[in-house]
Amino acid sequence: MSTRQNPSDFWKNLFSHTLPQAHLYVAALVAVGLVVLLTMTPTREVSAYRDPNLLAIQIPTPQILYLDINRQIAEARDLEAGNIPVQDNLTWRVEKVRAGDNLSAIFNRLSRPQSDVHTVANATEHSDAFRRLRPGETIAVALDSDNKLAEVVYERNALESFRYLRTDDGFSGELVTRETVKSHAFSHVTISHSLFLDGNRAGLSHNLIMQLASMFAWDIDFALDIRAGDTFTIVYEEELLDGEKVREGNVLAAEFTNQGRLYQAVRYESADGQADYYTPQGRPMRQAFLRAPLDFTRVSSNFNPARLHPVLKTVRPHRGVDYAAPTGTPVYAAGSGKIVSSGFTAANGNFVVIQHGDMYTTKYLHLHKRSVKAGQTVRQGELIGTVGSTGYATGPHLHYEFLVNGVHTNPRTVALPRAEPIPSQQMVDFVRQTAPLFTQLASYRTNNQLAFLAY
Repeated sequence: MSTRQNPSDFWKNLFSHTLPQAHLYVAALVAVGLVVLLTMTPTREVSAYRDPNLLAIQIPTPQILYLDINRQIAEARDLEAGNIPVQDNLTWRVEKVRAGDNLSAIFNRLSRPQSDVHTVANATEHSDAFRRLRPGETIAVALDSDNKLAEVVYERNALESFRYLRTDDGFSGELVTRETVKSHAFSHVTISHSLFLDGNRAGLSHNLIMQLASMFAWDIDFALDIRAGDTFTIVYEEELLDGEKVREGNVLAAEFTNQGRLYQAVRYESADGQADYYTPQGRPMRQAFLRAPLDFTRVSSNFNPARLHPVLKTVRPHRGVDYAAPTGTPVYAAGSGKIVSSGFTAANGNFVVIQHGDMYTTKYLHLHKRSVKAGQTVRQGELIGTVGSTGYATGPHLHYEFLVNGVHTNPRTVALPRAEPIPSQQMVDFVRQTAPLFTQLASYRTNNQLAFLAY
């Protein structure tokens, strides 16, 4: 009968019979390194990467005369160095703008006299740029061999700088801009905890996650519908500078599998410059009403005609949905319409009522603050107040009601009217723009499934 050998004994015996002692130490170090590398590798459940073959838009980066200067400034900032010698016998000193700074304070930290401040502040071009200093920006000064101020570079960000050169009459400034390269990036995420947590683990920013949620907000209630195992895939725009991402753009296409049901959306920009998200068939993702009028929270009490009231302790119908959320959480108009009532009662606390045409009414109760008045018109997604606990409320939450022809319905399940689809005369252009993006989504989904099965 065989016995199971301890793994540590197995490796010890293997190496002791095949390797000298010195090599054992090397092998042990290599093994430790491999373990560390494997633990840092993303799992199959959450992955995100930039597709090197997916460069839909290529914008050539122009040759910037001052690229080397910007590189030296970046090196000085990264190394927190006081002096970086560069070509032409100039020495650079770099300072970051702090809260409340002005040019005089920065030059003082750079050990430059006030006469230099006066000279630069009166440059013949772009002298007004120094009036809008913001924390985190960079100012670099170049000194010649006689310790005289020869040049100043004010870097607002990676794409925009002002350069000031000494002339016979003082200093002259010019604006230096750099162009980015636009590319597409891809991310596939399997949700195990929450949309935000797993999205962040995959390297997605708050902005991208909110864009994704906004795209599907008419079909998915992100407060209650999300389940472990749900997945989403997005293709989005990135802007690169010298191969490094400097900012993100729009989500171009996405699909979300929620409880086994697949939702797809793509960004389409019409000839007049209007952009929105649509299904593969050209129907708008946007509906007349949002499924939930606030972001990412939890449902504390669902629609229930026979609920026991938590304060009055009597059986009373709960004709809406209660969304528990911290006080101050923004509340938005579920649809465009007219504010027919905005006030306060003992039971409802601060409340807002919106009429949407002849058929639909929405109500928002227990608000902390109201941001609208009776008689105003609002658009879908416009701020109307914040979550509170006013009136008969046991804690901060929004009580949300949805009425059709005066009859209360469940906001989470009622069939919502859709906006108008793309006109038939635009469908050819729609297919031309969006078909490649849907093809990419399908390709990514297939590749991810194959990778999952091979894992």
